[in-house]
Amino acid sequence: MSRYLISGGGTGGHIFPAVSIANALRKREPECDILFVGAEGRMEMEKVPAAGYDIVGLKVDGFDRKRVWRNIAVIWNLLKSMYKIRKIIAAFEPDVAIGVGGYASGAALKVAEGMGVPVVLQEQNSYAGVTNKILAKGAVRICVAYEGMEKFFPKEKVVLTGNPVRQNLTDLVDPDEAYEYFGFKKDKPVVLVMGGSLGARTINAAMISGLGKLSQTPVQIIWQTGKGYYKDAMEAYDRFKRDGIRVVDFVSRMDYAYAIADLVVSRAGASSISELCLLGKASILVPSPNVAEDHQTYNARALSDRGAACFVSDVEAEKVLVDRILHLLENETIRKDLERNASNLAYRDSADKIASIVCGLKRKK
Repeated sequence: MSRYLISGGGTGGHIFPAVSIANALRKREPECDILFVGAEGRMEMEKVPAAGYDIVGLKVDGFDRKRVWRNIAVIWNLLKSMYKIRKIIAAFEPDVAIGVGGYASGAALKVAEGMGVPVVLQEQNSYAGVTNKILAKGAVRICVAYEGMEKFFPKEKVVLTGNPVRQNLTDLVDPDEAYEYFGFKKDKPVVLVMGGSLGARTINAAMISGLGKLSQTPVQIIWQTGKGYYKDAMEAYDRFKRDGIRVVDFVSRMDYAYAIADLVVSRAGASSISELCLLGKASILVPSPNVAEDHQTYNARALSDRGAACFVSDVEAEKVLVDRILHLLENETIRKDLERNASNLAYRDSADKIASIVCGLKRKK
């Protein structure tokens, strides 16, 4: 029986691709054994078991680049985690280890490599992260979502696969069911606003300040705030309460939301961009400035430079975001161009392609 170790997490942008790869492996080899490795206290410790997979947690954190003295504890926890994962790998004996990014993947994949386990990396962004650049030397294959990634990784290891997305998003959805689910009317435009699994301060602030203007138009809004911003968003909604505005901390039926959205406002995480391209959605991308190497700006520019998305910087979002939303809703020709160009950038069956690579690397025992 084949065994696969999958490590990474921290945000939905890492977790959803990891689960998609696991599902693709399980589809190919129904009897295979899959073990996830995540970071204690992070959302993968809840989401992965909910998807039906076992997970172990490591006490790991990112390095603090501003307060260097705090890294003493970070390094100590890293060393303990590497000792823990060594015992886990020795007991589990994985055929291949897969890293999708996040705090835990660095420790787990480095130990796996040192123990002779073939390592596959999945780099989701157009600007490679530090962890994957460090791990690249020992990796056998590096699955990427953008062309030109040879500037970060050895060319002979790079395979262009695209980013896996949540599988249910590509299932056929009855639009009538989706409109009914949200209590919306089919003859009015729908905007989906989301800031990622943890929410986005700037996008929420822009929506709060512009909700009065939006409420005076026929637009219908699905507004995913994230848990930390839900209370403030609801207070704003209470001032302009009307039909056709749904404020939620998390959209559980994202397939329904995407199905009826005429326009999507989003951060520029790799998974979100892959979903938007795969579904051919017009979007306004507001990159988060609070990510390593500013990779969301690179991701967003990769689309906007090709006419596949509208780019709004985080700095200007509070002033211009709502006006950009209304402008695009009034210009169907521009929206259709964005949809077509986004769809042309999509990579399909990414999880299956990665699973095929992984299965082909199983070490002989």
